Amino acid sequence: MQAVRDGMRKGGAGFGAGIRAVVLYIADRIIDIAPRVPVRDLATLRAQFPGLGPDQLADKLIAGAANATSTVGAGIGAAAMLPVPPAMPAELAAEITSVAAIELKLVAELHEVYGRRPAGNLGERSLAYLTAWTEERGIDLTKPTTLNAALGGQMKRELRQQIVKRMFRDLPNLMPFMVGAAVGAVMNRRDTRKLAEKVRTDLRKHAVAWEALSALPPLEQPAQPLPGPLGAAPEDPGADARG
Repeated sequence: MQAVRDGMRKGGAGFGAGIRAVVLYIADRIIDIAPRVPVRDLATLRAQFPGLGPDQLADKLIAGAANATSTVGAGIGAAAMLPVPPAMPAELAAEITSVAAIELKLVAELHEVYGRRPAGNLGERSLAYLTAWTEERGIDLTKPTTLNAALGGQMKRELRQQIVKRMFRDLPNLMPFMVGAAVGAVMNRRDTRKLAEKVRTDLRKHAVAWEALSALPPLEQPAQPLPGPLGAAPEDPGADARG
Protein backbone atom coordinates (compact mmCIF):
# COMPACT_ATOMS: atom_id res chain seq x y z
CA MET A 1 0.00 0.00 0.00
CA GLN A 2 2.97 2.38 0.32
CA ALA A 3 3.21 2.83 -3.45
CA VAL A 4 -0.50 3.55 -3.50
CA ARG A 5 -0.14 6.26 -0.86
CA ASP A 6 2.82 7.81 -2.69
CA GLY A 7 0.89 8.02 -5.96
CA MET A 8 -2.14 9.54 -4.25
CA ARG A 9 0.02 12.21 -2.59
CA LYS A 10 1.72 13.28 -5.83
CA GLY A 11 -1.51 14.27 -7.59
CA GLY A 12 -2.04 14.48 -11.37
CA ALA A 13 -0.77 11.42 -13.18
CA GLY A 14 0.45 10.07 -9.85
CA PHE A 15 -3.08 10.32 -8.49
CA GLY A 16 -4.46 8.33 -11.43
CA ALA A 17 -1.76 5.72 -10.98
CA GLY A 18 -2.57 5.62 -7.27
CA ILE A 19 -6.26 5.01 -8.00
CA ARG A 20 -5.40 2.17 -10.39
CA ALA A 21 -3.06 0.69 -7.81
CA VAL A 22 -5.79 0.85 -5.16
CA VAL A 23 -8.26 -0.91 -7.46
CA LEU A 24 -5.80 -3.68 -8.34
CA TYR A 25 -4.81 -4.12 -4.71
CA ILE A 26 -8.43 -4.38 -3.55
CA ALA A 27 -9.34 -6.78 -6.38
CA ASP A 28 -6.46 -9.09 -5.48
CA ARG A 29 -7.33 -8.85 -1.80
CA ILE A 30 -10.99 -9.75 -2.40
CA ILE A 31 -10.02 -12.72 -4.59
CA ASP A 32 -7.67 -13.88 -1.83
CA ILE A 33 -10.22 -13.62 0.99
CA ALA A 34 -13.22 -15.08 -0.88
CA PRO A 35 -12.33 -18.73 -0.08
CA ARG A 36 -11.73 -17.78 3.57
CA VAL A 37 -15.23 -16.41 4.20
CA PRO A 38 -17.06 -18.88 6.48
CA VAL A 39 -20.49 -19.78 5.12
CA ARG A 40 -23.24 -21.49 7.10
CA ASP A 41 -25.14 -24.21 5.28
CA LEU A 42 -28.92 -24.47 5.27
CA ALA A 43 -29.05 -26.96 8.14
CA THR A 44 -26.97 -24.67 10.36
CA LEU A 45 -29.07 -21.62 9.48
CA ARG A 46 -32.33 -23.43 10.17
CA ALA A 47 -30.99 -24.65 13.52
CA GLN A 48 -29.98 -21.09 14.47
CA PHE A 49 -33.34 -19.66 13.38
CA PRO A 50 -35.96 -22.35 14.05
CA GLY A 51 -39.49 -21.85 12.78
CA LEU A 52 -38.63 -19.45 9.96
CA GLY A 53 -39.46 -19.98 6.31
CA PRO A 54 -37.10 -19.11 3.43
CA ASP A 55 -38.14 -15.48 3.04
CA GLN A 56 -38.17 -14.85 6.80
CA LEU A 57 -34.71 -16.40 7.15
CA ALA A 58 -33.44 -14.37 4.20
CA ASP A 59 -34.83 -11.22 5.85
CA LYS A 60 -32.81 -12.03 8.98
CA LEU A 61 -29.61 -12.54 7.00
CA ILE A 62 -30.07 -9.33 5.01
CA ALA A 63 -30.80 -7.28 8.12
CA GLY A 64 -27.76 -8.68 9.90
CA ALA A 65 -25.42 -8.06 6.98
CA ALA A 66 -26.77 -4.52 6.52
CA ASN A 67 -26.12 -3.83 10.21
CA ALA A 68 -22.60 -5.20 9.89
CA THR A 69 -21.67 -3.13 6.83
CA SER A 70 -23.21 -0.02 8.38
CA THR A 71 -20.88 -0.52 11.35
CA VAL A 72 -17.90 -0.63 8.96
CA GLY A 73 -19.11 2.56 7.26
CA ALA A 74 -19.57 4.33 10.56
CA GLY A 75 -16.10 3.39 11.73
CA ILE A 76 -14.39 4.61 8.56
CA GLY A 77 -16.46 7.78 8.47
CA ALA A 78 -15.64 8.56 12.08
CA ALA A 79 -11.92 7.97 11.49
CA ALA A 80 -11.99 10.43 8.60
CA MET A 81 -13.26 13.16 10.92
CA LEU A 82 -10.27 12.95 13.25
CA PRO A 83 -8.02 16.04 13.33
CA VAL A 84 -5.37 14.04 11.46
CA PRO A 85 -7.33 11.50 9.36
CA PRO A 86 -5.71 8.17 8.47
CA ALA A 87 -4.26 7.62 5.02
CA MET A 88 -7.25 7.73 2.70
CA PRO A 89 -6.26 4.90 0.30
CA ALA A 90 -5.63 2.46 3.15
CA GLU A 91 -8.92 3.35 4.83
CA LEU A 92 -10.84 3.09 1.55
CA ALA A 93 -9.28 -0.30 0.77
CA ALA A 94 -10.10 -1.50 4.28
CA GLU A 95 -13.74 -0.45 3.98
CA ILE A 96 -14.35 -1.99 0.57
CA THR A 97 -12.60 -5.24 1.50
CA SER A 98 -14.46 -5.51 4.80
CA VAL A 99 -17.83 -4.81 3.21
CA ALA A 100 -17.07 -7.28 0.40
CA ALA A 101 -16.37 -10.09 2.89
CA ILE A 102 -19.63 -9.45 4.75
CA GLU A 103 -21.61 -9.29 1.52
CA LEU A 104 -19.92 -12.41 0.09
CA LYS A 105 -21.06 -14.30 3.17
CA LEU A 106 -24.58 -12.93 2.70
CA VAL A 107 -24.67 -13.86 -1.00
CA ALA A 108 -23.50 -17.39 -0.26
CA GLU A 109 -26.00 -17.93 2.55
CA LEU A 110 -28.87 -16.58 0.44
CA HIS A 111 -28.01 -19.24 -2.12
CA GLU A 112 -28.26 -21.83 0.68
CA VAL A 113 -31.63 -20.50 1.83
CA TYR A 114 -33.14 -20.69 -1.65
CA GLY A 115 -31.64 -24.08 -2.49
CA ARG A 116 -29.25 -22.79 -5.15
CA ARG A 117 -25.89 -24.04 -3.88
CA PRO A 118 -23.39 -24.11 -6.76
CA ALA A 119 -21.56 -27.33 -7.51
CA GLY A 120 -17.85 -27.78 -6.91
CA ASN A 121 -15.35 -27.60 -4.11
CA LEU A 122 -14.74 -24.73 -1.70
CA GLY A 123 -12.61 -22.76 -4.15
CA GLU A 124 -15.04 -23.17 -7.03
CA ARG A 125 -18.05 -22.19 -4.92
CA SER A 126 -16.18 -19.18 -3.53
CA LEU A 127 -15.44 -17.90 -7.01
CA ALA A 128 -19.04 -18.50 -8.04
CA TYR A 129 -20.19 -16.37 -5.09
CA LEU A 130 -17.60 -13.74 -5.98
CA THR A 131 -19.00 -13.64 -9.51
CA ALA A 132 -22.52 -13.25 -8.11
CA TRP A 133 -21.34 -10.39 -5.87
CA THR A 134 -19.50 -8.72 -8.74
CA GLU A 135 -22.45 -8.97 -11.12
CA GLU A 136 -25.08 -8.38 -8.41
CA ARG A 137 -27.18 -11.38 -9.36
CA GLY A 138 -27.88 -14.96 -8.38
CA ILE A 139 -25.72 -17.77 -9.76
CA ASP A 140 -27.06 -19.50 -12.87
CA LEU A 141 -26.57 -23.16 -11.96
CA THR A 142 -27.14 -24.21 -15.59
CA LYS A 143 -23.92 -22.43 -16.55
CA PRO A 144 -21.20 -23.69 -14.21
CA THR A 145 -18.12 -21.49 -14.05
CA THR A 146 -14.70 -23.09 -14.17
CA LEU A 147 -11.87 -21.76 -12.04
CA ASN A 148 -10.00 -20.61 -15.13
CA ALA A 149 -13.01 -18.77 -16.49
CA ALA A 150 -13.81 -17.23 -13.12
CA LEU A 151 -10.32 -15.80 -12.86
CA GLY A 152 -10.24 -14.76 -16.51
CA GLY A 153 -10.12 -11.31 -18.00
CA GLN A 154 -13.85 -10.63 -18.10
CA MET A 155 -14.45 -11.55 -14.46
CA LYS A 156 -11.49 -9.47 -13.28
CA ARG A 157 -12.65 -6.51 -15.36
CA GLU A 158 -16.11 -6.75 -13.83
CA LEU A 159 -14.60 -7.01 -10.36
CA ARG A 160 -12.47 -3.92 -10.95
CA GLN A 161 -15.52 -2.05 -12.26
CA GLN A 162 -17.47 -3.01 -9.13
CA ILE A 163 -14.61 -1.77 -6.96
CA VAL A 164 -14.35 1.54 -8.84
CA LYS A 165 -18.09 2.04 -8.43
CA ARG A 166 -17.80 1.40 -4.70
CA MET A 167 -14.74 3.61 -4.37
CA PHE A 168 -16.44 6.66 -5.79
CA ARG A 169 -19.56 5.89 -3.81
CA ASP A 170 -17.54 5.56 -0.59
CA LEU A 171 -15.17 8.51 -1.04
CA PRO A 172 -17.56 10.94 0.72
CA ASN A 173 -17.25 8.76 3.84
CA LEU A 174 -13.61 9.81 4.03
CA MET A 175 -14.01 13.56 3.62
CA PRO A 176 -13.37 15.18 7.00
CA PHE A 177 -16.06 17.43 8.43
CA MET A 178 -18.43 16.74 5.55
CA VAL A 179 -20.27 13.54 6.30
CA GLY A 180 -18.58 11.10 8.67
CA ALA A 181 -19.97 8.23 10.66
CA ALA A 182 -23.73 8.68 10.25
CA VAL A 183 -23.73 8.97 6.47
CA GLY A 184 -21.13 6.23 6.08
CA ALA A 185 -23.39 3.88 8.03
CA VAL A 186 -26.50 4.82 6.06
CA MET A 187 -24.80 4.42 2.68
CA ASN A 188 -23.40 0.98 3.45
CA ARG A 189 -26.69 -0.25 4.91
CA ARG A 190 -28.57 0.94 1.81
CA ASP A 191 -26.10 -0.56 -0.64
CA THR A 192 -25.99 -3.95 1.09
CA ARG A 193 -29.79 -4.15 1.09
CA LYS A 194 -29.90 -3.18 -2.58
CA LEU A 195 -27.40 -5.89 -3.50
CA ALA A 196 -29.24 -8.48 -1.42
CA GLU A 197 -32.60 -7.74 -3.01
CA LYS A 198 -31.13 -8.06 -6.51
CA VAL A 199 -29.61 -11.43 -5.66
CA ARG A 200 -32.73 -12.62 -3.83
CA THR A 201 -34.99 -11.67 -6.74
CA ASP A 202 -32.89 -13.90 -9.02
CA LEU A 203 -32.81 -16.77 -6.54
CA ARG A 204 -36.56 -16.72 -5.92
CA LYS A 205 -37.23 -17.42 -9.62
CA HIS A 206 -35.68 -20.87 -9.35
CA ALA A 207 -35.87 -21.56 -5.61
CA VAL A 208 -35.83 -25.21 -4.52
CA ALA A 209 -38.12 -26.27 -1.67
CA TRP A 210 -36.31 -27.26 1.51
CA GLU A 211 -37.97 -30.68 1.46
CA ALA A 212 -36.06 -31.48 -1.73
CA LEU A 213 -32.70 -30.57 -0.18
CA SER A 214 -32.48 -33.16 2.60
CA ALA A 215 -29.58 -34.97 0.91
CA LEU A 216 -27.32 -31.90 0.71
CA PRO A 217 -23.99 -32.55 2.44
CA PRO A 218 -22.60 -30.05 4.94
CA LEU A 219 -20.62 -27.20 3.41
CA GLU A 220 -16.86 -27.54 3.41
CA GLN A 221 -15.37 -24.88 5.68
CA PRO A 222 -12.15 -22.95 4.99
CA ALA A 223 -9.00 -24.22 6.67
CA GLN A 224 -8.07 -20.65 7.59
CA PRO A 225 -11.33 -18.71 7.97
CA LEU A 226 -11.22 -14.96 8.27
CA PRO A 227 -10.76 -13.96 11.92
CA GLY A 228 -13.40 -12.02 13.79
CA PRO A 229 -17.15 -12.45 14.10
CA LEU A 230 -17.97 -13.29 10.46
CA GLY A 231 -19.38 -16.57 11.68
CA ALA A 232 -21.55 -14.91 14.31
CA ALA A 233 -25.32 -14.74 14.21
CA PRO A 234 -26.39 -12.43 11.38
CA GLU A 235 -28.28 -10.02 13.59
CA ASP A 236 -25.03 -9.12 15.34
CA PRO A 237 -24.45 -5.50 14.25
CA GLY A 238 -20.81 -5.67 15.16
CA ALA A 239 -19.86 -8.28 12.57
CA ASP A 240 -16.75 -7.02 10.83
CA ALA A 241 -14.64 -8.52 8.11
CA ARG A 242 -11.25 -7.10 8.82
CA GLY A 243 -8.69 -9.82 8.67
